[in-house]
Amino acid sequence: MNNSTVCLANATICEGDSCVVTASNFNDILSVVLSTVLTILLALVMFSMGCNVEIEKFLGHIKRPWGICIGFLCQFGIMPLVGYILSVAFNILPIQAVVVLIMGCCPGGTASNILAYWVDGDMDLSVSMTTCSTLMALGMMPLCLLIYTKAWVDSGTIIIPYDNIGTSLVALVVPVSIGMFVNHKWPQKAKIILKIGSVTGAILIVLIAVVGGILYQSAWIIAPKLWIVGTIFPVAGYSLGFFLARIAGQPWHRCRTVALETGMQNTQLCSTVVQLSFTQEQLNQCMWHIRNVMEKTTRNFQIKDNETVSE
Repeated sequence: MNNSTVCLANATICEGDSCVVTASNFNDILSVVLSTVLTILLALVMFSMGCNVEIEKFLGHIKRPWGICIGFLCQFGIMPLVGYILSVAFNILPIQAVVVLIMGCCPGGTASNILAYWVDGDMDLSVSMTTCSTLMALGMMPLCLLIYTKAWVDSGTIIIPYDNIGTSLVALVVPVSIGMFVNHKWPQKAKIILKIGSVTGAILIVLIAVVGGILYQSAWIIAPKLWIVGTIFPVAGYSLGFFLARIAGQPWHRCRTVALETGMQNTQLCSTVVQLSFTQEQLNQCMWHIRNVMEKTTRNFQIKDNETVSE
């Protein structure tokens, strides 16, 4: 069969009627524009979240870091281990296993701070955990990845973007610090800012999910076992984080906070690590393999259905 009659001209990998096409320049430009806009909006939302943080309570968590220590154990102890177990149990491709582990080794994301407010969690603990985990990720991410990924990739293959981690830390600390100052000086105005920011944050989370689904439509074409891994992974983080905090004698609102901080990682950082560590060809090969397996599975089901009808 002539592949040119089936696949598009800009297909990077083509075999029969299965091909992988690189993203268009329009998507790249749109992604940069939206990323810039969303970063600014996220900074404003974190400023509003900071308006709910009291300086005394925040420093109290730093001085008596029981909650932070539990979060540290969950984020850099439990999550990478769960990612490794799931990768081995479901026998996924090496590059997929490494991506799962990278996700498990990432620090908490700002979305957890927004959701912690909505579930009536401990905002002071949430912000302190996100700040500390992002700071500790500078050392813990390379250590955890060195331990868990050696079964699939050589040492030094994965590139840790320290500048991106630093940027995430600044983007979190600066707006939250300003919000804490506003809450300290003008508590009544801080309450108004908090209400507006909490609604905006909820809308922003939905917007990011929708935009991500549109820009990265190929991400939906994955094998069923990856859907299962992607579902079990965060649920395990939420559950284990909650129960570990409860076993440690933490109150319910802090247990909810630890659960969110454990199960919700910094996905932007994970995406950056993957893009820096693997070539586009490797990622395309992975996508082609997944698509090819799914097409073969579909054909097998169709053959079985036809045999059943003929009988």
